[in-house]
Amino acid sequence: MSSLREEEPDIDVDFDSDRREEIIQWVFERYGRERAAQVCNVIQYRPKNAVRDIAKALGYSPGQQDAFSRDIERWGGPIGADGSNDIPPQVAELANQLLKAPRHLGIHSGGMVLTERPVGEVVPIEHARMPGRTVIQWDKDDAAWMGLVKFDLLGLGMLAALQHCFDLIRASTGETWELATLPKEEKAVYDMLCRADSIGVFQVESRAQMGLLPRLQPRKFYDLAIQIALIRPGPIQGGAVHPFVRRKLGAEPVSYLHPKLEPVLARTLGVPVFQEQLMQMAMAVGECSGEDADLLRRAMGSKRGLERIESVRERLYAGMERNGLVGEKADIIYRQIQAFANFGFAESHSLSFALLVYASSWIKLHYPAAFLAGLLRAQPMGFYSAETLTADARRHGVEVRRPDLQHSGVDAGVELLDPGSGGPTGMDACCERYQPSVGEFDPAAPDEGARHRRDGRFVVRLGLAGVHGIGKDVAARIVAERETGGQYRSMEDLVRRTGVTETQLSALATAGAFDCLGLTRRQALWRAGTAALDQAETLPGTIVALQPPLFAEQTGLERLADDLSSTGVSVDDHAIAHIRGSLAARGVLTSAELRTFEAGRRVSAAGLVTHRQRPSTASGITFVNLEDEFGLINVVCSAGLWKRYRRVARSSAALIVRGKLERSPEGIVNLLADRLEPLTIDVAHHSRDFR
Repeated sequence: MSSLREEEPDIDVDFDSDRREEIIQWVFERYGRERAAQVCNVIQYRPKNAVRDIAKALGYSPGQQDAFSRDIERWGGPIGADGSNDIPPQVAELANQLLKAPRHLGIHSGGMVLTERPVGEVVPIEHARMPGRTVIQWDKDDAAWMGLVKFDLLGLGMLAALQHCFDLIRASTGETWELATLPKEEKAVYDMLCRADSIGVFQVESRAQMGLLPRLQPRKFYDLAIQIALIRPGPIQGGAVHPFVRRKLGAEPVSYLHPKLEPVLARTLGVPVFQEQLMQMAMAVGECSGEDADLLRRAMGSKRGLERIESVRERLYAGMERNGLVGEKADIIYRQIQAFANFGFAESHSLSFALLVYASSWIKLHYPAAFLAGLLRAQPMGFYSAETLTADARRHGVEVRRPDLQHSGVDAGVELLDPGSGGPTGMDACCERYQPSVGEFDPAAPDEGARHRRDGRFVVRLGLAGVHGIGKDVAARIVAERETGGQYRSMEDLVRRTGVTETQLSALATAGAFDCLGLTRRQALWRAGTAALDQAETLPGTIVALQPPLFAEQTGLERLADDLSSTGVSVDDHAIAHIRGSLAARGVLTSAELRTFEAGRRVSAAGLVTHRQRPSTASGITFVNLEDEFGLINVVCSAGLWKRYRRVARSSAALIVRGKLERSPEGIVNLLADRLEPLTIDVAHHSRDFR
């Protein structure tokens, strides 16, 4: 405990994201709006809204405002600085002046304060848009500075997904699991992670984490905690990643800059990885007091982190000098502490997250169908879209079926592959509480993940709520009426019993939900208009429908386009597969071929853009992820290349990329791009872009 700490401690709790609102309402009910309130968030001007607001103030039309805003990259430098956009100079100049200025107040994602006196007597308040809520007009830093007790009630999507998985597993195979009962330290789970087979897995599914997994080769639970903590700005900028990996694999001896650092850093092989270690280093060799170390802790990740760390610089260097650490060695330690001003993980945080990494990995390996259904139920969450998650599950042998009027639930679920053939599959040894010890990873060993699957007799069925234009309320009404009144006999029967509209009928028809009635999508779309008129207040059979014409059968590409436009998910196809012939004729390789093609050669690859990402630690490099019918492709774009192909890179739903093929000894494949070309696809597709 720090004797200089005057403010109350922060209390952060992660809840199942599906139940976070329930928790917030409980707090309001328990303590009343007089003594409980949510914390505000001061929304600052960012480039996009700065340009939009300035353009509006200067009289530009809404269409021009939108065009200027679309020209802005979320990770770009000063607005208009490189001349690569069409933003007028006056708009760019004034927008740059607005950056980081307060724009409006929002509501913090989970922050709440409790007060002894009525909250309105302590802090200015306002009503939230949602009924029954009060919001204070101070942000979390102001609230902490004033000594208010703040709680962060945060929603974690993976907790919701795991609960859905446990429920689905119990309902399908009859097996009951929870976080506390999962088998510990199973070798096959770590083997899967060492192969970077981690799409959908909590915290280790990003490009950077998937690149580190085969290098770090986690073989025990604590390795997962380190894996999570390493890919953060603090350890990356502090130069911790590569030395730790080398030491972990025995390629570099473990050493310490000073003997006093060994007790602090022994568990991480002499490399500082966690916040607590930086504090302990400052106390061990910098002779900082506990209060100074606590100041460092509070600085890590705060808006004024670097400034706060600089405030103890002289004391830190003086202490290191008394311990014989001067010159380059002292500078190394100080740079490591400085780097954590840009955010690092606490060890306790990493350990709790490591449990979710292991749990989600274990379920992905043993119950891939339930895992996909659980992730789909918890969307939006994680790094990947539902489309990519579904494609990955299909590559793992999971059958996915379209929404169905007679069989779908409200949300995605699992159902028997063949009626009457339920029960678990796979090896019973996987369910033993304690597993044999985990040895070294053998990258040449065959992937035996399929042998561990325990829901092999089940498939995933997409839910009705996932159809665009339906939503949970309508889907719940359809399912509830089916369960009480029996299966639907026709589209007209559906309308009379549930009151769905023509628009909703058309949405279900586009998704193929009426295939069970013997209607093709085009036939169902034709009948939607007249079926919607057959409401409960009309006499049955009095609506006259025109005889549908003989529709041509849909092509595979047309079915794919309908699937993606209606649910965002393809259950049996991929857009790139439809143009593979023309791509192959041009010598464009698949993601599978890239894994074995000669490294160092200039090659071309193509795929849908799933992500664009430019981390602050990447020195201007932009990472683009492509997906084809066989997997993912990592593309590395230099700052110069991005500037040359900026419009193509930002606006294209799919790309053909030429570049140098790079493959690490662990098999990690990257394509160092030197040319980008837009690829036309005839289906709807959107990427996710991150900082």
